[in-house]
Amino acid sequence: MSDSTTLYTADLSEVLWRKSSYTANNSNCVEVADIPGATAKAVRDSKNTHIPAARVSHEAWQSFVSAVASGSLTR
Repeated sequence: MSDSTTLYTADLSEVLWRKSSYTANNSNCVEVADIPGATAKAVRDSKNTHIPAARVSHEAWQSFVSAVASGSLTR
């Protein structure tokens, strides 16, 4: 199975979710998990775990984290 197919078909029910290191202590919590069988990440809102997680490639996740860390994202 290709990485892109696995990205969207992988079962996330047993993955290990961890809070992002960028989560503030204000209940705005983002959780991240590795997607089994793919070099990709799943991202979800810890307050709304019933909503399907966003799934992104490793490269896209690294780009996003780098942009957050550098402060280059604006509202």
